[in-house]
Amino acid sequence: MTNAVAAITALADPTRRKIFERIAAHPSAVGALADGLPVSRPAVSQHLRVLKDAGLVDDEAQGTRRIYRVRQEGLADVRAYLDQFWDQSLAAFRDLAESEDA
Repeated sequence: MTNAVAAITALADPTRRKIFERIAAHPSAVGALADGLPVSRPAVSQHLRVLKDAGLVDDEAQGTRRIYRVRQEGLADVRAYLDQFWDQSLAAFRDLAESEDA
């Protein structure tokens, strides 16, 4: 689950989360991602590096640009991590409901 923790940590930053949401809506290059954000292109590139290191995005060269896309495997790791808590909550709810029926 280490990748999931790294991904959650990466998404804790509001600017990074906004960049990730933009990539999730539409694969984009750094310039397009930086438009409308209160940070410079180099700062966006640094945020992208953190997202990439966390396994949340991949990039692909297209001419002189790099296009960033969401990495579905990274999201699957986060979901699996969070699902364990959901499963625990459901089991606790079931146990409570069954104890009240007895």
